[in-house]
Amino acid sequence: QVQLVESGGGLVQPGGSLRLSCAASGFTLDYYAIGWFRQAPGKEREGVSCISSSGGNTYYADSVKGRFTISRDNAKNTVYLQMNSLKPEDTAVYYCARQRSCGAATNYWGQGTQVTVSS
Repeated sequence: QVQLVESGGGLVQPGGSLRLSCAASGFTLDYYAIGWFRQAPGKEREGVSCISSSGGNTYYADSVKGRFTISRDNAKNTVYLQMNSLKPEDTAVYYCARQRSCGAATNYWGQGTQVTVSS
C-alpha cells in the first residue's frame, strides 16, 4: 500500500508563496529519492526538483532555481517544496514521485495538487 499524497496547492498571486507537502506511507522514505514534477494544460510533464534519500543532494530545474527549495523530514515521512516568487508560468498540477535515486525511473506517484498563479 505505497501511497504518496500531495497537499498545499491553491490560488496565489504572482510573487506569492506556497509550500507543497508530499506525505508518504507504506514504505520507508529514508531509502528513496523524491522528485517533484509538474504538468500544465497542453504541455508535457517536466521535472521540477529532486532530493536524494539522505537529503544531501538536491536538484532544480533552471526555471525554478533560486525560487524553490526542496527538503525532507524523514521522521514525518514528508517531503516539502517551498515555492517563492511564484510566476504565472508556474501554474500546473504538481506531483511527487518515488525514485530509486534522482534521475532514475519513477514508480509511484501522488494524485497531484493544483497550483494556480494569477492576479
